[in-house]
Amino acid sequence: MLDLTGKKALIMGIANNRSIAWGIAQQLHAAGAELAITYLPDDRGRHEQKVRQLVEPVNPTLYLPCNVQDEEQTDALFSAIADKWGKLDILVHSLAFAGKDELTGDFSNTSAAGFSRALEISAYSLIKLCAKAKPIFADGGSVITMTYLGGVRVIPNYNVMGIAKAALEMNVRYLAAELGPQNVRVNAISAGPIRTLASSAVGGILDMIHHVEEKAPLRRTVTQAEVGNAAAFLCSNLASGITGEVLYVDAGYSIVGM
Repeated sequence: MLDLTGKKALIMGIANNRSIAWGIAQQLHAAGAELAITYLPDDRGRHEQKVRQLVEPVNPTLYLPCNVQDEEQTDALFSAIADKWGKLDILVHSLAFAGKDELTGDFSNTSAAGFSRALEISAYSLIKLCAKAKPIFADGGSVITMTYLGGVRVIPNYNVMGIAKAALEMNVRYLAAELGPQNVRVNAISAGPIRTLASSAVGGILDMIHHVEEKAPLRRTVTQAEVGNAAAFLCSNLASGITGEVLYVDAGYSIVGM
């Protein structure tokens, strides 16, 4: 039976009630995990309040700011976790960003700055966070990150984010190899297109969703809750032999050819 009672989980990437990270947080909470949740700080504090109100039902033990491009904030985050819990069992990385200019039009128009920013936030951040979590994975653990089919196939307008997801999936394999002797498992979930704050920046996202609804074997796309269920499984002892893998939760779309 899936039971995460007593597990300490860090959830990163909740922006609003449509976020995949929010779906994961709800399912981990339902399975008994205790949560630490981060928010992306802004000058006026609006995002902090918005996310704080959203996550109240899952009663997070820690609620802290973290911009993964800010070394002081990431250090403070893991220091707070070490001080409060003394360990970490689960790390959920649901972070990605590319500028709107990089998510429409010709891929060859990608700027050097846009390329670097997308790779840093969407892919390198997983390496950085795992390095900081490694000393407090005291009893083994599980790392989950979010990828997409655009990391292995060409998706219109996904552009530089496809490169970032390809790098992210390779990060999963290298981190799984490094952390495996510590009994820390690292996996990715490749979800079907869901209308989130991040995906709304991709040109033609609604067309992509409708296409999946027409062509996927299940004739629909997936929900945040379904992705959350898959994450809860991967974080549980039921998935104790699974690491370095990409689990597709996409209503079967990825198996379809012509």
